Amino acid sequence: MSFQEKSAYVMFVVLLLGGSLYFYEVLSQSMGLEGLISPIIPGLIKLTFMLVIMSIIGHIIIAAISPKEAAAKLDERERQIFNRAGSISGLILGFVVILSLGSYLISEDGSLLFYAVFAGLIISQLAEYATRIFLYRTAR
Repeated sequence: MSFQEKSAYVMFVVLLLGGSLYFYEVLSQSMGLEGLISPIIPGLIKLTFMLVIMSIIGHIIIAAISPKEAAAKLDERERQIFNRAGSISGLILGFVVILSLGSYLISEDGSLLFYAVFAGLIISQLAEYATRIFLYRTAR
């Protein structure tokens, strides 16, 4: 397993955990209200720091396990995997943004628009990491 594949696993897990915790907090705070709570800057800052720290720790661990792989440059196959995964991620993000804008036109809820686009960013990144993992597994 290459360093880049391990990195995709680490980032997938980190982003899935961080995003799940953030949206769980938003939904739990919105339960007694008629709609969603407004985006909370401290919660976003906390999420950002958590993602950064967890990804740094994860990458330090996988780099310590195989330092030669960590320093290796991407080969042609890996560049194709990154390009394909990025393309799929971009398509998903575009689709979610269009759906989010459509839902805003119907509901006129700015908080829903924010959270829908934010979820789209997370989903598109998760799709990119999952696609990288899939392509690494099937390209052998």
